[in-house]
Amino acid sequence: MIRKMHKLTILAAGIWMFSMAYGQNPAQPFEARVKFCESCHGPDGNKPIAPIYPKIAGQYPDYLAKVLQDYRAGRRPNPIMRANAASLDDKTIKRLADYFASKKGDLTVKQY
Repeated sequence: MIRKMHKLTILAAGIWMFSMAYGQNPAQPFEARVKFCESCHGPDGNKPIAPIYPKIAGQYPDYLAKVLQDYRAGRRPNPIMRANAASLDDKTIKRLADYFASKKGDLTVKQY
Protein backbone atom coordinates (compact mmCIF):
# COMPACT_ATOMS: atom_id res chain seq x y z
CA MET A 1 0.00 0.00 0.00
CA ILE A 2 2.80 2.43 0.90
CA ARG A 3 4.62 1.58 -2.32
CA LYS A 4 1.47 2.33 -4.36
CA MET A 5 1.01 5.68 -2.58
CA HIS A 6 4.67 6.49 -3.23
CA LYS A 7 4.19 5.84 -6.95
CA LEU A 8 1.04 7.99 -7.04
CA THR A 9 2.87 10.81 -5.23
CA ILE A 10 5.71 10.70 -7.76
CA LEU A 11 3.18 10.63 -10.62
CA ALA A 12 1.31 13.62 -9.18
CA ALA A 13 4.54 15.57 -8.71
CA GLY A 14 5.55 14.88 -12.31
CA ILE A 15 2.18 15.98 -13.63
CA TRP A 16 2.32 19.13 -11.50
CA MET A 17 5.76 20.04 -12.89
CA PHE A 18 4.56 19.30 -16.43
CA SER A 19 1.49 21.47 -15.91
CA MET A 20 3.57 24.34 -14.60
CA ALA A 21 5.79 24.22 -17.68
CA TYR A 22 3.21 23.41 -20.35
CA GLY A 23 -0.31 23.97 -19.08
CA GLN A 24 -0.09 27.70 -18.44
CA ASN A 25 0.51 28.87 -22.00
CA PRO A 26 -2.50 31.07 -22.85
CA ALA A 27 -1.62 31.03 -26.57
CA GLN A 28 -1.91 27.27 -26.71
CA PRO A 29 -4.36 26.08 -29.40
CA PHE A 30 -7.58 24.46 -28.22
CA GLU A 31 -6.59 21.02 -29.53
CA ALA A 32 -3.41 21.14 -27.44
CA ARG A 33 -5.44 22.02 -24.35
CA VAL A 34 -7.70 19.02 -24.99
CA LYS A 35 -4.66 16.75 -25.31
CA PHE A 36 -3.29 18.22 -22.10
CA CYS A 37 -6.52 17.35 -20.25
CA GLU A 38 -6.42 13.88 -21.77
CA SER A 39 -2.89 13.34 -20.46
CA CYS A 40 -4.47 12.67 -17.03
CA HIS A 41 -8.17 12.06 -17.74
CA GLY A 42 -7.47 9.75 -20.68
CA PRO A 43 -8.77 9.69 -24.26
CA ASP A 44 -11.96 11.75 -24.50
CA GLY A 45 -11.75 12.17 -20.71
CA ASN A 46 -13.02 8.63 -20.16
CA LYS A 47 -9.98 6.55 -19.17
CA PRO A 48 -7.98 8.28 -16.41
CA ILE A 49 -4.37 7.23 -15.96
CA ALA A 50 -4.89 6.67 -12.22
CA PRO A 51 -7.92 6.06 -10.01
CA ILE A 52 -7.43 9.42 -8.30
CA TYR A 53 -8.40 11.26 -11.52
CA PRO A 54 -12.09 11.49 -12.41
CA LYS A 55 -13.75 10.58 -15.65
CA ILE A 56 -14.97 13.79 -17.25
CA ALA A 57 -16.51 12.44 -20.47
CA GLY A 58 -20.28 12.80 -20.52
CA GLN A 59 -20.32 15.01 -17.45
CA TYR A 60 -22.69 18.01 -17.42
CA PRO A 61 -21.04 20.97 -19.18
CA ASP A 62 -22.12 23.49 -16.53
CA TYR A 63 -20.60 21.27 -13.83
CA LEU A 64 -17.29 20.98 -15.70
CA ALA A 65 -17.19 24.74 -16.29
CA LYS A 66 -17.94 25.49 -12.62
CA VAL A 67 -15.25 23.10 -11.44
CA LEU A 68 -12.64 24.64 -13.75
CA GLN A 69 -13.63 28.15 -12.64
CA ASP A 70 -13.36 27.07 -9.00
CA TYR A 71 -9.90 25.57 -9.55
CA ARG A 72 -8.79 28.74 -11.35
CA ALA A 73 -10.05 30.94 -8.49
CA GLY A 74 -8.57 28.69 -5.79
CA ARG A 75 -11.98 27.83 -4.34
CA ARG A 76 -11.30 24.15 -4.97
CA PRO A 77 -8.02 22.97 -3.46
CA ASN A 78 -5.91 20.97 -5.87
CA PRO A 79 -2.46 22.30 -6.83
CA ILE A 80 -2.31 20.36 -10.09
CA MET A 81 -5.70 21.53 -11.34
CA ARG A 82 -5.14 25.04 -10.01
CA ALA A 83 -1.98 25.30 -12.14
CA ASN A 84 -3.79 23.83 -15.16
CA ALA A 85 -6.79 26.15 -14.90
CA ALA A 86 -4.81 29.30 -14.08
CA SER A 87 -4.45 30.45 -17.68
CA LEU A 88 -7.91 29.41 -18.89
CA ASP A 89 -10.25 32.23 -19.80
CA ASP A 90 -14.03 31.81 -19.57
CA LYS A 91 -14.37 31.13 -23.31
CA THR A 92 -11.80 28.31 -23.20
CA ILE A 93 -13.38 26.86 -20.07
CA LYS A 94 -16.75 26.77 -21.84
CA ARG A 95 -15.24 25.15 -24.93
CA LEU A 96 -13.46 22.49 -22.84
CA ALA A 97 -16.60 21.82 -20.79
CA ASP A 98 -18.74 21.50 -23.93
CA TYR A 99 -16.14 19.29 -25.62
CA PHE A 100 -15.81 16.78 -22.78
CA ALA A 101 -19.55 16.84 -22.06
CA SER A 102 -20.18 15.83 -25.67
CA LYS A 103 -18.05 12.69 -25.34
CA LYS A 104 -19.66 9.38 -24.54
CA GLY A 105 -18.86 8.63 -20.95
CA ASP A 106 -19.21 5.43 -19.03
CA LEU A 107 -19.97 7.03 -15.70
CA THR A 108 -21.94 4.76 -13.43
CA VAL A 109 -23.77 5.09 -10.15
CA LYS A 110 -22.67 2.70 -7.44
CA GLN A 111 -25.45 0.86 -5.68
CA TYR A 112 -24.95 0.39 -1.98
